[in-house]
This record gives sequence, structure tokens and C-alpha cells, in this order.
Amino acid sequence: MAARGRPRNFDRNDALDRALDLFWKHGYDNTSMADLSAAMELRPPSIYAAFGSKEGLFEEVVDLYIERIGSGIWGDLDQFKSAKEATRHLLVSTIDTFSNGENPHGCMIVLAAPQPDSEHSQVSQSLCDRRQNNARALKKIYLDAIRRGEIPRGADVERMANYYVTMQHGISIQTRDGVDRDALMAVADAAMATWPSLIRTSLAAS
Repeated sequence: MAARGRPRNFDRNDALDRALDLFWKHGYDNTSMADLSAAMELRPPSIYAAFGSKEGLFEEVVDLYIERIGSGIWGDLDQFKSAKEATRHLLVSTIDTFSNGENPHGCMIVLAAPQPDSEHSQVSQSLCDRRQNNARALKKIYLDAIRRGEIPRGADVERMANYYVTMQHGISIQTRDGVDRDALMAVADAAMATWPSLIRTSLAAS
């Protein structure tokens, strides 16, 4: 009888790389255990022994994705001298990351989620939480900019963060759909052109 569980020559990093490619390309719901087993060259019992469940595997894959891909977009926003520069970097780096031919599937945190009302709602909520954390990180940058005097006091930084995160999500979707870089840069330029009026509108509404 064949032994069950994780094989002795199991390479966790290689297995995660293979799973990342599948989840990123097809999303959570459309990636089956049979697909994962074939790509990872592991039998389902070995996958369960190593990762606990498909959900557990996906969470590790998302962590790997954030470390490898997401950190280049979100990881150093607080290193910029101004909040406006950080915001532009967010949009431009999203374009550069997903339109370079090496990462053709758009942002996995945005596009790989199952439907919220599916049987995998916990996975959907986990990705939603991660997206909301990104919005909170951007809001913190804007709050710091208020303290420096870059953004007027009274500006609605939550609205600003939601606006630019929404733009970043939309750009990610368009990169997956094959929109070329010049067109996406025009979108980013238009989004940044709203910066002064967005601050004034926010200030007036407060």
C-alpha cells in the first residue's frame, strides 16, 4: 500500500510557486484540487498533509504573492517625500507590474476571489480584508501628509484613499484585459489630475 502524506522529497517553495501560477491565472473557484495535484506533482492527500486544506494552501499562496509581487506596489509607499508622489507610484507601479508581459493576470488579491456568497465565503472575506488593509495604509499616508501640511486639514482622507484604491483595482483589471501601457498611463495621469480638486472638494464637504 502506498504511503500517504507528504513525500520526503517535497519542496514547499516549488509547490507554492506552481500553485500560485494556477490560482493567479484561474482564480480560487476555477482551480480544482485535480488541477493543483497535477501542477504541484503531489497527490491530494499530500497537499492536505502539507497545507491542511485548499483554503490553507491558498492563504500561503497569497502571502507569497504579496511578498513577491504586491510588495513592489504597496510595500514602500511611506518612503516617498509626498503623499502625491506615493499615490502616483501606486498607480504607475501597478501598470508596470501587470503590463510587462511577465505578470499577465492582473492583481490576484482583486481578481482571484470567489463570490462572497459562495461556499468559500471565508476565502472571499480574507481577500476583502487584505484589500481593505491596503486602503487603510493609503489613508494613513494621507493622514501623515495632513500632519506635515501637505494636505489641508479637514480633507476627507478616507474618500481619497477609496478613490485611488478603486483606480488601482480598475487598472489591474484592465491590464488583465490587455489594455496597453500608454492607455493605462493616460488613466493614471487623469486620476492624478483630480488630486487638487479632490482635496478641495473634501475640504469643502467636511
